[in-house]
Amino acid sequence: MAEAPDGLFLHSHSPFLSRAFWLALENSGAISNECGWWSQHLLLLDDEGQAMALLPLFIKSHNRGEYVFDHAWAQAYAHNGLDYYPRLVSAVPFTPVTGARVWLMAGVHLNDVLPLLLHGVRQIAEQINASSWHGLFLKAQDVVAFQQSGMPLALRHGCQFLWTDQDFGDFDGFLATMTAKRRKNIKAERAKITRAGISCRFIEGVDINADDWAFFYTCYARTYHIRGQRPYLNQAFFEQLGQNMPQHMTLQIAQLANGDQLAAALFFKDDQTLYGRYWGAVEDVDCLHFEVCYYQGISYALKHHLRYFDPGTQGEHKLLRGFSPAYTQSLHWLHDGQFMQAVQHYVKRERLGILAYYEEACAALPFKKLHDI
Repeated sequence: MAEAPDGLFLHSHSPFLSRAFWLALENSGAISNECGWWSQHLLLLDDEGQAMALLPLFIKSHNRGEYVFDHAWAQAYAHNGLDYYPRLVSAVPFTPVTGARVWLMAGVHLNDVLPLLLHGVRQIAEQINASSWHGLFLKAQDVVAFQQSGMPLALRHGCQFLWTDQDFGDFDGFLATMTAKRRKNIKAERAKITRAGISCRFIEGVDINADDWAFFYTCYARTYHIRGQRPYLNQAFFEQLGQNMPQHMTLQIAQLANGDQLAAALFFKDDQTLYGRYWGAVEDVDCLHFEVCYYQGISYALKHHLRYFDPGTQGEHKLLRGFSPAYTQSLHWLHDGQFMQAVQHYVKRERLGILAYYEEACAALPFKKLHDI
């Protein structure tokens, strides 16, 4: 990404599509050939050699850090004596956030460049004998453009949870829209934190110091270590973000009255959305995760007039705390025609289950129904 023209990054408000975010991934070694993220980004030039568009592209030898799970597909390939890896992926590494997956120069339209970019994808797939290409967490309008590109693609849906400000005003206004039972439960969870003498504070990006980063990373790494896993990201990655894009970050630290720190959570933000991305604690405290990752985030979004709060992937427990279901979309192309057909049937069946899950989740939301108001 260091060689990509600045103009490609000027029109995106997402922190995850900024040059600073991608350079931190690269320079810290979070993505590299050695860890199974081999960069093969496609830069499209016009007849005069000027950049038009950039498609992030990785050769992957595993599916870690993607959050769209295709273990069953890999097993099906193995069962038939075929190699599922390597495969090609267009995604923001370790970041299950919906957004654009092609950077465009001013005046360039996605529909005009996608056929050429995807032709390049298929050429690389032929050269390295890749089984497939996967475009993850694409925004809805871009999905349409990809589907019109002429490349056969299977559309796969998922479901996340998103908080939206409905002119609540403050946290009490948010609670007032809920049923009495859920309002009581949330107040009880927050009261546990208060009785434990725990308070939370946000540190804006420009004010995060070395000690703050060290404590945050201790917390973050522990979430992996207690499961016997290695963290995807190192401390250098976060420190580089703090140096190069502090305006898009805020760090929350939970501590006791005596100053002992218990937990930390790192949030990103743009002009509309707060993103809860990484969290951890040095001590397990009942309901602390809900307070730090959900309730404090909602309060921050309300205070700073951010309309949306994306708390991260998975977790039905978000539903009962005011986060509504939202569809995610990814696109998949498989080189083998028979497997491509099988995957298209698979995602159609899966979509019915996702739709049913979405409708059940909507019905379980804790907000008052019209007849309750």
